[in-house]
Amino acid sequence: MVRNGIDCLEKQDDLLRGKRLGLITSVSGVNRSLRSTIDLLHEKYRLTALFAPEHGVRGNVEAGGIVEDDTDGATGIPVYSLYRKDSKQMREEMLEGIDALVYDIQDLGVRYYTFISTMYYAMQACEKTGTEMIVLDRQNPLGGKVEGNLLKKGWESFVGIWPVCMRYGLTAGELAGMIYGESGWHFPLSVIRAEGWRHDMLFPETGNLWVMPSMGIPRFETALVYPGTCLFEGTNLSEGRGTTAPFEMIGAPYVNGRELSEFMNGQKLPGVLFRPVYFTPYASKHRGEFCQGVFLHVTDPAEYRSVDTGVTLLFALRRLYPEDFAFLPPVREGGRSGIELLLGGENCLDGSASLEQVLSGFYRDSVEFEKRKKQYHLYG
Repeated sequence: MVRNGIDCLEKQDDLLRGKRLGLITSVSGVNRSLRSTIDLLHEKYRLTALFAPEHGVRGNVEAGGIVEDDTDGATGIPVYSLYRKDSKQMREEMLEGIDALVYDIQDLGVRYYTFISTMYYAMQACEKTGTEMIVLDRQNPLGGKVEGNLLKKGWESFVGIWPVCMRYGLTAGELAGMIYGESGWHFPLSVIRAEGWRHDMLFPETGNLWVMPSMGIPRFETALVYPGTCLFEGTNLSEGRGTTAPFEMIGAPYVNGRELSEFMNGQKLPGVLFRPVYFTPYASKHRGEFCQGVFLHVTDPAEYRSVDTGVTLLFALRRLYPEDFAFLPPVREGGRSGIELLLGGENCLDGSASLEQVLSGFYRDSVEFEKRKKQYHLYG
């Protein structure tokens, strides 16, 4: 069984003992017995403040929902929001009265999953104030495989804060080391490593129980398809939000599920089969509308290429339903569209390049990043 950082505290007790601690965590911050990191640090150390990322420290806020400052009901410790309406950055004054900032969140290893942006802004605040930061590392549920393109310089956003690939194949601790090294920062940074994890492991091999890191990622299978199907957040198709299988099924009122599944199965993509699906979302896009589409069944997680599959599916939908398929416009006039933010650059999926050109470009980026990331590996 993999022991995450929270399960290895006894070996690094001196890092936390006697210090006033702040903690960035979420509902996924638990030990192998499913006890909350909040409760564990509160009992054993001097935990003085909690900092809430997207979804809140207890996981009760929906995706994109504003998180308010609060008091944790279980411990009475003040909770400061890092997902406010006006800003998602950690302010320097938030670290007053804190000797060390602890970070413990189960991430997915996907660029647009926002917890790594919260970690980046926390590191930035620690650099400005000289505050110590301690990352309690965790397994990457998607292993060390790299997929997708690199974020382009000048395209940074909260869904793409550092130039990594869409599926970047690092743990949170390894990514923190990369950001730290490439930024030239000097604040005290420590990583309490996980034990027993390897880059060739997927989550089912860790022996740990799945605790959904957000309501939109209820199970490992969701995480597996997420790097590719999250791209549909930037389109007028439902990515399955408002159903019991978010990101595992894609559809819209204008799609013929049988036609689409037959077309996609004909592509012979590795490790996946497509099934026609029929659903009516109770929330999010196409709420209350009857939709057809496809359900993605991953048959071989090791062979499955999530980003390639998502991009191929998007191209298929553009081809089959050219009059109906659309990318969503920018939320603000003159701003960048959702698909551009997810891609971390200009929209290359709009037909300006062929599928083969897009995928070959993504592959070149992934090979480049694979070489770059190795110096930051903490695990075999």
